[in-house]
Amino acid sequence: MEAYETYQTPLSSRYASKEMAHLFSPAHRFKTWRELWLNLAIAEKQLGLPIPDEALEQMKSNLDLTAEQFDVAAKEEKKRRHDVMAHVHTFGQVAPAAAGIIHLGATSCYVTDNADLIFIRTGLTFLLKSLAVVISRLSAFAAQYRALPTLGFTHFQPAQLTTVGKRATLWIQELLWDLRNIKRARNDIGFRGVKGTTGTQASFLTLFDGDHDKVEELDKLVTKLSGFDYAYPVTSQTYSRKIDIDVLAPLASLGATAHKIATDLRLLANLKEVEEPFESTQIGSSAMAYKRNPMRSERVCSLSRHLMVLHQNALMTSSVQWFERTLDDSANRRITLPEAFLTADIVLSTLQNVCEGLVVYPRVIARRIAQELPFMATENIIMSIVKKGGDRQEAHEKIRVLSHEAAHQVKNLGLENDLIARVRNDPYFSPIHEELEQLLDPQTFIGRAPEQVDKFLKEWVQPALDEEELKVAVADGVKVELSV
Repeated sequence: MEAYETYQTPLSSRYASKEMAHLFSPAHRFKTWRELWLNLAIAEKQLGLPIPDEALEQMKSNLDLTAEQFDVAAKEEKKRRHDVMAHVHTFGQVAPAAAGIIHLGATSCYVTDNADLIFIRTGLTFLLKSLAVVISRLSAFAAQYRALPTLGFTHFQPAQLTTVGKRATLWIQELLWDLRNIKRARNDIGFRGVKGTTGTQASFLTLFDGDHDKVEELDKLVTKLSGFDYAYPVTSQTYSRKIDIDVLAPLASLGATAHKIATDLRLLANLKEVEEPFESTQIGSSAMAYKRNPMRSERVCSLSRHLMVLHQNALMTSSVQWFERTLDDSANRRITLPEAFLTADIVLSTLQNVCEGLVVYPRVIARRIAQELPFMATENIIMSIVKKGGDRQEAHEKIRVLSHEAAHQVKNLGLENDLIARVRNDPYFSPIHEELEQLLDPQTFIGRAPEQVDKFLKEWVQPALDEEELKVAVADGVKVELSV
């Protein structure tokens, strides 16, 4: 019962994937700290510091924390009011031969900042793979419905026809831009490295008796051991918090894309043209048993708004870092960074679930087209009657009058659009009566939409997903099942 008596964030308790939730877990964080301390010790020994092999072996053997070690660290932090030193002490208890050299020459940000950069880079990789799967699923949907005519909307008012698949490509294109932006952010991530308390590496210069070359080599070695190609050339005590801005910006942009897609789907659900998946035992409303609420798309919108505003935290935190650092970033970043990644992870998994189960209702779509298409076909009718020898201005006036009569039937009397019946009953239009069915074929109103879908998927989507890591992600991607 104790677990139910304390607040837990729904991001991890209800929605997030196990992989993303684990990435920002205490167990993974503090194991990463220990790995960073080990890498530092290995590099320092390699460059001549007297660190015994036994110390390294004990550190390697105790990278994972036990429940007892977490208790020790908690007690130490309460006493010392310093989380890093609490964990230095705890690590030293299980690796006593290394107790005197753990964290040698380093400042707290050696582990905290470098670990954050590791988590950010890994988290962005998780998101890239998830996003690739979403794009793949939505692309299959676009291909399936590439030529299905549907009413277009501008200002959410009926406009010219498009196709269900073409509309989906508009969503996919924005997701491709998000893929590009997240990839750029991931590939730009560097390592803080070993820079010391204000970024001058003074402590390491002292350790190596003023040997600048060894200090530079230490930075390179630790960076390589930690899996990075390069370290930021200059830092203060922390890596620049502008990096967090650059990371959260594409995630916020992804939130905007997801919100737009989910909003469109919510509107289509209201029109009963397209619906998200709905289980046979799912309840839409506790009061109105008939309801089929688009709760998945609503969840995407809800969490996307949260994702978009988190970027503001990074902007404000970066702007108020005084000189070489202030600590007012710490508590904020402990919340903002994990929440951004967990929220983006949930948005993508929910969006994937929706895309994998979208239901299209062609007959409803056709009925709505039939209600609006007669008005849209009036120009074609005028052109056809002119080709048969009619007068353009006279034809225009005839159509105008009949259109207003039909609009009266629809708007004032709540009846169906009978414009075409009126055209058929008017002797003036008898020369084109046999052509009316062809003039009203929805396929003649969709322009190049099907061809645009084919070209877009072939020339833009497929090359983007053909990159090896994304190709593997799509191939290995499994259907998302939501637990709530």
